[in-house]
Amino acid sequence: MGEILRVKNVSKSFDNLQVLDDIDLTVNKGEVVVVVGPSGCGKSTLLRCINGLEDIQDGTIECDGDIGMVFQSYDLFPHKTILQNLTLAPMVVQKRKKDEVTKEALELLDRVGLLSKKNNYPRQLSGGQKQRVAIVRALIMHPEVLLLDEITAALDPEMVREVLDVVLSLAKEGRTMVIVTHEMEFARAVADRVVLVDGGKIVEEAPPQEFFEHPKTDRLKRFLQTFMYEKG
Repeated sequence: MGEILRVKNVSKSFDNLQVLDDIDLTVNKGEVVVVVGPSGCGKSTLLRCINGLEDIQDGTIECDGDIGMVFQSYDLFPHKTILQNLTLAPMVVQKRKKDEVTKEALELLDRVGLLSKKNNYPRQLSGGQKQRVAIVRALIMHPEVLLLDEITAALDPEMVREVLDVVLSLAKEGRTMVIVTHEMEFARAVADRVVLVDGGKIVEEAPPQEFFEHPKTDRLKRFLQTFMYEKG
């Protein structure tokens, strides 16, 4: 398919704290790469650097097209309806026509099961519904690469599935995505490749079956054991 995103020798520090240390990562068009690792390992910072929200000290990041990002905190405008939240950026930033954008927004809302909520305000939606709206808001900008940063972290367990189902459907469509998550079963189901980051470095990467069933490094073995519980 060909590379669409290239992260080469990227390093990032906050004051004296090295958060990313010589990271190399390529993503092919249509590929879903899932990044996992312990809290504070640099996963979310990597996404923010790819999207230009954080500066890097060393290395290069190249992307053949626009990038969209979905955050765990939704970031919807509370004083605008769901439909207004979706149509604002395409009209203001991309100068697209209102009729065209509204039609696409309604189609996308219908696809994620939220067409009936188009005139509601964010406060009237559940966390899972707000996160689905946030995904639609990113999609309507037609990004070539979609970044998803722990999008289920703030959700109640019952709401997680409805959001993950949307992402799974996007993966089946061939969307290019880089996903940071703590949901290991979801990572196994959605990923073409899983990447373990620890201490700001990529420790191991492999297709999901190999990653979860045949880990090569001791660090990955220890990481996976934290998700296994046995009855004593």
